[in-house]
Amino acid sequence: MTEGLVLVSPLWEKSSGGQKTGCWIAAGVTVINAIRHYCLEMGWAFNFKPSPSARGAHLFFVCDCERAPTPEQRAQRTQSANDWLTGWVSWLRLILGPAAAVGDVHGDLSQTRAALVLAGVLSAESEGHLWTGGRTVLVQVGDILDRGEDEIAILSLLSSLNMQAKSQGGAVFQVNGNHETMNVEGDFRYCDPGGFDECVRFLDYLDECDGNWDNAFLNWINVCERWKKEYGALPNGDWRPWDFVKKQKGFAARSSLFKRGGPLACELARHPVVLKINDWIFCHGGLLPHHVEYGIERMNREVSIWMKCSGEDNDDETDIPFIATRGYDSVVWSRLYSQDPAERTRRALMLSSIVAEQTLEAVGAKGMVVGHTPQMHGVNCKCDGKVWCVDVGMSSGILYSRPEVLEIVNDRPRVLKKRRELYDEMEVLDYL
Repeated sequence: MTEGLVLVSPLWEKSSGGQKTGCWIAAGVTVINAIRHYCLEMGWAFNFKPSPSARGAHLFFVCDCERAPTPEQRAQRTQSANDWLTGWVSWLRLILGPAAAVGDVHGDLSQTRAALVLAGVLSAESEGHLWTGGRTVLVQVGDILDRGEDEIAILSLLSSLNMQAKSQGGAVFQVNGNHETMNVEGDFRYCDPGGFDECVRFLDYLDECDGNWDNAFLNWINVCERWKKEYGALPNGDWRPWDFVKKQKGFAARSSLFKRGGPLACELARHPVVLKINDWIFCHGGLLPHHVEYGIERMNREVSIWMKCSGEDNDDETDIPFIATRGYDSVVWSRLYSQDPAERTRRALMLSSIVAEQTLEAVGAKGMVVGHTPQMHGVNCKCDGKVWCVDVGMSSGILYSRPEVLEIVNDRPRVLKKRRELYDEMEVLDYL
C-alpha cells in the first residue's frame, strides 16, 4: 500500500500483485462523503477501515492500474474533487516527503521565486516555472497580496506549481492571511500602485482569452513576465496625485476581481485559514484555544463561503467570520506567538508559551508555523520551540531581506537560507 494525499493527488502505484493500487487518507465524515461522491463519478471502488485516531475514518480505494490516468488527466480529474472539498479539508495525513513553509511574500515575484528555488520546489531557470519538489508539500502561510506589483502572478505561479506537484505526489497549499481577507472586504489601503496596474492588465488579458478564466489565470505568470521583458516593469512610478482617471480604472479593476464572489475572491476561497498536516499546524497569525473550541473546519468553511458569496446576499452564513478574520486575537491577525520577545514582559512570554501548548494539545499537534510578523533575525522558533515564525519580510515592500524557508522532515524542522558571501552556498541550520 502507498500512504499519500489522496484528496488532491492520488498515487497510482502497483502493489506486489501488479494489479491494484491504493492510497490512504484521514478525514472527517463530510470529507469522506464528498470523496464517496467523487469516487462514484470516477467508477472507483472504495471501502472503509477503522481509524487509529479518534478524528475520523480511513478511506481506502483501489482502481485498475491499466486505467490509471496520465498526469494531465489526473490533474483534470482531481479538480472536481478539490471543488467539492474546498473549505472542508483541515486535517490531512501526508506521508509524501518533506514539508516546506514559506512566509509572507507581499507581491514580490522575484523574492518568491528565490524562496521556492531555495526550498527545492522550483527550477532555477527563469523560464518554464517547473516543479522540482517531487513529493514535497509546500505551504505558503498567507499575505501574498499588497505592498508589491506581482500579486496575481504569484497566485498564478503557485496554482501552476500545484497542478504539476499533484502529478508527482506532492502538493502546494496556500493559507489565507489578513491581507487576503482585507482585499476581499475592499480594503486596498496597502495595495501598491503596480498592483492596481497588474489588475488592469490582467483584465485586458482575460478579454484576449475570451473570458476563459482558467487559461488566463494559469498562463498569467508567463504572460506577465513576458510583458515585463517587452515593455519594462509595470509603470507604478507615474501615479501622480492628479491622475484620477488611471487611479479610478485601477481601483475598479481590482474591485471587480477581489470583491466577494469575484473571480480572484473565489480563487482565495479555495484555501483555508488553518491547515493541519501530520503533526503541524499552519496558519497566518496564530491558532488559539478559542479557535479550536469554535471549530477549525467551521472557520475554514465560513471564510470560504463568505469569500465566494456575493456581498448582496443577506444570509447569516455569508457574514464576515469575525473569529477568523477580525480582531487582534483572530486567526489571521494574532501576534501572540510572533511578537519580538524584546518587546514583551517575561510574564507575557510565559503566557504565550502556555497558550501554545494548550492549543497544540487540543488539536493533537507538535508544532505550529505562522507568518504575519516580520522577524528581524530570520526564521526562528518561539514559545519553547512550539511555534515557528517564518515571515522574514522578504518582499521589497517590507524589509527586502534574503528569503528563508522552514523545512520539516520527519517532524524535524530546519531553516534553509542562502548566504550572501562565500560563493552564495546554501546554509542549513538544524534544530533538534
